[in-house]
Amino acid sequence: MSTAEPLATTPLKVAVLGCGTVGTEVVRLLTDSADDLRARIGRPLELIGIAVRRAGRERPGIDPALLTTDAEKLVSSGADLVIEVIGGIEPARNLILTALKNGASVVTANKALLAQDGSTLFAAAEEAGVDLYFEAAVAGAIPIIRPLRESLVGDEITAVIGIVNGTTNFILDKMDTSGAGFAETLTEAQDLGYAEPDPTADIEGFDAAAKAAILSSLAFHTRVTSADVYREGITDVTSTDIASAKAMGCVVKAVAICQLTGPDANGERAVSVRTHPAMIPRHHPLASVGGAYNAVFVESKSAGRLMFYGPGAGGPPTASAVLGDVVTVARNRLRGAAGPGESSYAARPISSIDTVITRYHLSLEVTDVAGVLATIANCFADHGVSIQTVRQQGRGADAQLVIVTHPAPDAALSATVESLRELDVVVEVTSVMRVEGE
Repeated sequence: MSTAEPLATTPLKVAVLGCGTVGTEVVRLLTDSADDLRARIGRPLELIGIAVRRAGRERPGIDPALLTTDAEKLVSSGADLVIEVIGGIEPARNLILTALKNGASVVTANKALLAQDGSTLFAAAEEAGVDLYFEAAVAGAIPIIRPLRESLVGDEITAVIGIVNGTTNFILDKMDTSGAGFAETLTEAQDLGYAEPDPTADIEGFDAAAKAAILSSLAFHTRVTSADVYREGITDVTSTDIASAKAMGCVVKAVAICQLTGPDANGERAVSVRTHPAMIPRHHPLASVGGAYNAVFVESKSAGRLMFYGPGAGGPPTASAVLGDVVTVARNRLRGAAGPGESSYAARPISSIDTVITRYHLSLEVTDVAGVLATIANCFADHGVSIQTVRQQGRGADAQLVIVTHPAPDAALSATVESLRELDVVVEVTSVMRVEGE
């Protein structure tokens, strides 16, 4: 018997943290695909434990002997690979750091933690000489992290624009196709399992902001945290906004927009990161992304425009991304190598939302009196915002004005809106939405 044969049969030990929807599917794939994984990696994988909150809970298809409530002990028990699918900041952060310090490579789907404190995790992985991989943290099964981290690393990426939250995309798509309001569509999304019982992270944009931070950090080689991301949710989007978008040949989408701005007078470029609802033309590639699907549109200097599309959430798609990382990390470990770590050499400044230049769609309730249009137009002119189109509809003593501007800085538009609210002829500014993607 050759000395290589015992080595080839020695398993790599795998620990899993979390056994919810994604964790259960990860364990199933590790078990059902064991032979294929062994062939692809060159060594078998041995699942040594699954950390859970409550070990007594029934989990069909999961060997109860693998369950433990002592996650700290599990990550310190000699695992070669640790898969973290708990989510949240703690205890996930401490457990990942413990695993890395104990020499385990880590695969995580934890976008919130990476967006808040990724630099600490990357530093720990580098110090230990192990891997930290996180394809599943953004856009589920869609391979977007590896292209940004490896495939396009020789190019200059100028923009990453995406629909990165399936819940909000389902809601807005349903509002567009059915004419239903936000509240009833959210209820339907919850009934179908597309939205959580507490949907705050999705509908208020926190989930998308975390993903935008990760994408911009990779694309622009700059540390970007979720706190750097300008964020708006979709709770204020109305059926009237949806109808106005249709009249303009647009559709309302919740988009994450990561861009390089400038260069300024000194030749410096900054990073602009934001997530918010926007009207985008129906001919734009992102406009046709329906249901709970995700899509990410990348613009780069040499490769041009690339689009990545697919299911952005759910157990099987996310587990697929996790297993892809597991195979890569296992291969690296057998070669005694580590994959790419953090790339933040550019250290570009993060620009304020005030400097963003785009078009805007505004709906106003105004008194239906002579001279109201001139008063409104003067208010826009006073702040240097040019009006492209105006549409007026009478409503008894009041009227509705729908105004679309030419491109203007966000700060100028915000000042305009504040001034409009102070005018006697303005009853209410009912909606302000950006127009993107043209």
